[in-house]
Amino acid sequence: MIQDNTWLLPEGIDELLPAQARTLETVRRALLDRYACWGYQLVMTPFIEFLESLLTGTGRDLELQTFKLTDQVSGRQLGVRADITPQAARIDAHRLRHEAPTRLCYIGSVLRTRADGLSGSRSPLQIGAELYGHVGAESDVEIVCLMMETLRLAGLDDIYLDLGHVGIYRALAHAAGLSDRQEAQLFEALQRKATSEIGELLDGFGLDGGMRDMLFALAELNGGDEVLPRARELPARAPAEVAVAIDYVEQVAAQLRRCQPDLPVHFDLAELRAYHYQTGVVFAAFVPGEGQEVARGGRYDEIGDVFGRARPATGFSADLKTLIRLGSRTPQPLDGAVLAPAGDESGLSQKVAELRAAGRVVIRELPGQAGDPSQMGCAYRLQKQAGSWAVVPL
Repeated sequence: MIQDNTWLLPEGIDELLPAQARTLETVRRALLDRYACWGYQLVMTPFIEFLESLLTGTGRDLELQTFKLTDQVSGRQLGVRADITPQAARIDAHRLRHEAPTRLCYIGSVLRTRADGLSGSRSPLQIGAELYGHVGAESDVEIVCLMMETLRLAGLDDIYLDLGHVGIYRALAHAAGLSDRQEAQLFEALQRKATSEIGELLDGFGLDGGMRDMLFALAELNGGDEVLPRARELPARAPAEVAVAIDYVEQVAAQLRRCQPDLPVHFDLAELRAYHYQTGVVFAAFVPGEGQEVARGGRYDEIGDVFGRARPATGFSADLKTLIRLGSRTPQPLDGAVLAPAGDESGLSQKVAELRAAGRVVIRELPGQAGDPSQMGCAYRLQKQAGSWAVVPL
C-alpha cells in the first residue's frame, strides 16, 4: 500500500498554526511600531531578484545558501533571497541616496539551502534594522540597544551580549602574511575554539614565535572585563590596527554600560561571524540554555560600494519565529468571538458591522454548518431580544 505523504513539508520548512501566527503577528506589529518610534523606516524588498545583485557586498557569503533558478523572461539567473541585509544596503545606496544618516528596518521570509542557526529552519522570518551614514561607536551602540529592545518585546529575558571586532584577526592575519587558504583554515578553527588544532595549524604555517603567539592568543581572549587588558598585552609589534580595534570595543562597551546597565557583556576577540563582509565591531545576543545566538549584527562599512555609493553601515537581524519560540509569550487561540446567525434579518448586518468596527471578532454562521461553535473560538452569540440584537453568552 502506498502511503500518502503529500501533507509533508520539506526538511527545514515550517508553518505556523493560527494561535502561533496570531502571537507572531502581534509581536511583529509591536516591533515595527517601536522601530518607527526610533526613526527606522520600513522597507519591503523583493523575494527574488537577479543573482548578481544578491551576491554582492554582504551577499558573497550567502552563495551556498541561495536557491538559484533561471528567469524564463530574461534568461538570466535569479536568486531567492537568503538575507535581506544586502537588499536594504542597495536601497540606501542606490534608491535613497541621502546624505544624512538613514535608518531602515525590514521583516520578511528568507529561504536558505541549508538550516542556519538554532531554529533548524531554512525559512526564517528575518527581522532587522540597519543604520547607514555614520562612523562611530554611537551608531553601533544604538543598534545594539534596538536589538535588545527587540528581544525583550518578543518576551526574552536573561540575555547576554558577546562583543568582538573582526579587525583584530584581519590585521594579525595580514601582518602574518597568511595565504587565503591558511587564513580560512585558521578562521574555521578559531570559530570552534579548537586550541590544539589552532596550535598545529600555526606551527605548520612556519610563523615566527611572536606572530604565532599573537594569533594563538586570540582563541583565549574571551570572557569578562579582564579580556581587554589581556588583549593590550599582545606584543608591541602587533599592527596598530589591533590597538585601534581594542579601543573601539572598549568604547562601545562603556557606552552600553551607561544605556544598558543590566546587560551582561562578554568579550570574544576571536568572534568572526560574517567575517568576510563585517569590517569592525561584531555582536551577538544569547540566552541561557541555547548554544547559538538568538540575534546578531555588527558593522559593515563600504557595503554600498558595489551599488555605486559607499556608506558606513551597522545593523542587526534575527529570526522572529525563533524569538517567539524562545520567548515567554504563550500562543493565544482565538477566544471570545461572537457567532452571528445566518440570514439577513432586519438590523443583523448593521449590528455585525458595528461590533467589528469596535474591534470585536464576529463570525457569521453558515447554513447547515457542522461542529461546535467553540471550535471556531466563539463564546458569544448574537441573539434578537425585544426587537434588537444583543450579545449573549453561548
